[in-house]
Amino acid sequence: MSREPGTLSIGWSRIGIELKQLLRDREAFVFTLALPMILMLVFGSVFGDQELGPTGITFAQYFVAGMIASGIVYTSFQNLAIGIPQERDEGTLKRLEGTPMPKAAYFLGKVGQVCVVYVLQLALLIAIGVLLFEVEVPSTAEQWAALAWLSILGLTTWTLLGLAFSSVPKSGKGASAVVTPIILVLQFTSGVFFAYDQLPSWMQQLAALFPLKWLTQGMRYVFLPDSAAALEVTGSFEMARVAMVLLVWTLLSALLAWGFFRWRRRGDG
Repeated sequence: MSREPGTLSIGWSRIGIELKQLLRDREAFVFTLALPMILMLVFGSVFGDQELGPTGITFAQYFVAGMIASGIVYTSFQNLAIGIPQERDEGTLKRLEGTPMPKAAYFLGKVGQVCVVYVLQLALLIAIGVLLFEVEVPSTAEQWAALAWLSILGLTTWTLLGLAFSSVPKSGKGASAVVTPIILVLQFTSGVFFAYDQLPSWMQQLAALFPLKWLTQGMRYVFLPDSAAALEVTGSFEMARVAMVLLVWTLLSALLAWGFFRWRRRGDG
């Protein structure tokens, strides 16, 4: 007798299905890729020549690192927290619930889809940063390694948070109105649109509770010169602490996704 496929096998198959569904929705696919690039071009062009302190770093360079971190949030959290409620309204999730597919396999499919889109988005953002804003490509093995683990932890965390948060909107139509303000607030307080050390102390402490602040800080280590560390509150990128916080958030987000993700709409039983 043939053995039934396991969770990993089903999850791998789900990645292909999720990618096909995303590519068929061309508007969503293009918007997911284009949004961080549009913001980078607009803010970088308007404020790009402003230098941040005596470091020689321009705001555009600082902003590029923040937008690469934000790209992870757009690709994973925003995409899933808005898209999954729509799938739930359409009855797609209810039909999947009736299959033998484990919940973990569905999660793996979403994580895989997000990873593929992120790699493409990352390449485009780096190209824009290098060509237009004089951002340097990581030059050391440590920076490339940091980019790898920051991407893995960031994508996993924000994908799982998107899965968990997808149960908050009551319907797919209202999901965008719930999700977008949260992302904007986190960006404004996490050192994306403003230099983090220039924010009020209470805002810094609030942002430090969430993973985007640490993700942007880690990306600044990867894409900015060592002199940019002077712009951090502690005068250091604190990469060990960044790794610890993101790892804790990854574990926490896994628990939240497993506990709060729902296949059916409220009231469906």
